[in-house]
Amino acid sequence: MDDQLIFTNLGSFIPGSVEKVVKEDAPEEHYRNRFLASAMFNLKMVDTAGGGIKKIFNFQRERFFPMPDYDLSPGKVKVTISGKVLDMDYARLLAKNRDLTLEEIIILDKVQKKQVLTDFEEKHLRIKKLIEGRKPNYYIGIKVAQNTGQKATYSKNKAFDKSYYLDFVEKAIKDHSILERSDIDELLWNKLPDWMDDKQKKNKIGNLLTEMRVKNRIYNSGTFSKSKWSLKK
Repeated sequence: MDDQLIFTNLGSFIPGSVEKVVKEDAPEEHYRNRFLASAMFNLKMVDTAGGGIKKIFNFQRERFFPMPDYDLSPGKVKVTISGKVLDMDYARLLAKNRDLTLEEIIILDKVQKKQVLTDFEEKHLRIKKLIEGRKPNYYIGIKVAQNTGQKATYSKNKAFDKSYYLDFVEKAIKDHSILERSDIDELLWNKLPDWMDDKQKKNKIGNLLTEMRVKNRIYNSGTFSKSKWSLKK
């Protein structure tokens, strides 16, 4: 592809786990055809002395590129190696934090790709203060952001206190007497965290309005589809 290499091979992944190979960095003990593997190694066609997979991970690390993606589907192995920076925030983090272990970088790579973290992975990154946010919408921690020149990015990802949104809506309604839902969407849209997609922002604003209505701070004088919000007297 223009920006990635994709390798596929029939058969199972003999070591069983990519993480195990990277962590142990040891030669594979079992081969389907040891004679063929030895011949290809002697011809310098393959790396069977151990470290080949970890070497690729480290190559990607040095270039600040995403880690290789392995798909160990039944009966086939697929690995994708990207040749471009996927997330500049992630690249800056790697550039400024040279003391990160390869295992930590692999977990952070899952964060930038919006992949699910295990409880252990999440706990480890939180203890190291590398991430904040709620599952699955993590973002880099404040200390990392300050050390990598990403203060603005951090602030865009971190939500304001809920009271800020509630007071902001109430003040806007007080200024204009009545606000429609589209007005409130426009009012809050860019103030919500950057990690939220459009649907999440819609739901968040809807929940804020519901809370204000339940607390008798505002009421809807319009319809469900065409709401008109006013302050309770």
